[in-house]
Amino acid sequence: QRVLRLAEMCRRLQTEEEKVLPFYSSSLAEGEQQEAQRVLEEAPTEPLAQALQDYLGLELFWQLFNKAKLEEQALGREQQALRERNQQLRELLGQYLAGISGSQEVPGEPKPL
Repeated sequence: QRVLRLAEMCRRLQTEEEKVLPFYSSSLAEGEQQEAQRVLEEAPTEPLAQALQDYLGLELFWQLFNKAKLEEQALGREQQALRERNQQLRELLGQYLAGISGSQEVPGEPKPL
């Protein structure tokens, strides 16, 4: 019940693009796609494969979940890069402000910039 409730909440939050194009393009070649489709259509013989057949309905969920996780990681890396760039800019600004402040404590000392 919890999974179904979460799925319904996620459906409400989907963008229009995700509602219209929920499936992602495959990176497999045409022959590989046909082979994969043939294998999926065969009846499973192993117990684990038979058990997994019960969960094929969750495939779209896992695709969306994995996409969200990848986006989360990409945003985390971008955020870290922005933090580092912000720190560099703060250091440069501090050097600039120190240079224009005109502190004449040691007249022979070169300015930072």
